[in-house]
Amino acid sequence: MSVNIEAYRDLMATLPVEATLVAVSKFQPNEAIESLYAAGHRDFGENRVQELASKAAVLPKDIRWHMIGRIQTNKIREFAPFVHLVHSVDRTDVLTVLQKEAARADRTIDILLQVHIAQEETKAGFSPEEVLGLCAVNVLNEYPNLRIVGLMGMASFTEDRDQIRREFSLLASLYRAAQEQLGVGQITVLSMGMSGDYDLALAEGGNHIRVGSLLFGARISQ
Repeated sequence: MSVNIEAYRDLMATLPVEATLVAVSKFQPNEAIESLYAAGHRDFGENRVQELASKAAVLPKDIRWHMIGRIQTNKIREFAPFVHLVHSVDRTDVLTVLQKEAARADRTIDILLQVHIAQEETKAGFSPEEVLGLCAVNVLNEYPNLRIVGLMGMASFTEDRDQIRREFSLLASLYRAAQEQLGVGQITVLSMGMSGDYDLALAEGGNHIRVGSLLFGARISQ
């Protein structure tokens, strides 16, 4: 699978300077990641722990690995020592185990709280009310090796771009509320938008977009 370097350069040229492109490399071979790495890219996202760990073991050590998939708590130990940012913290048992494994690895792990903003019940995440409850200083004291640096959300799978925009707008408003609670200096990441809707996410204030098919083409396998 080849990487569309022209599409990558076009996308990077249009991104706001404060935005981060997370290249979603799940199911892609190491050679594809290496091609994008050679073009200067460093932020890659994986959604399966085993694949993430195996790639991190052999690919350049300055890659910033983002865990973007649903997390099985019994797999957290495999990525805790090296992960750059965990986007998909969607329930409290993940927080508990992440804290344990971050302490074991003797590091502080940056995390995003995943918010359920879509109409589909199958999408994971905390409710808006739960997110604001977690962004309280006294609650965060329970997780001294974790640092909440922002929020993540996935919009509904729909052709209705107005609905997608409304969902991103809701997440952006929660992001601002979290900044009011924990400070603008700590809450700095708003991860939303993928290949088909990243433009709407950026328009609503998103600063981390997760793009895969635009760069790598269709997935190789499931």
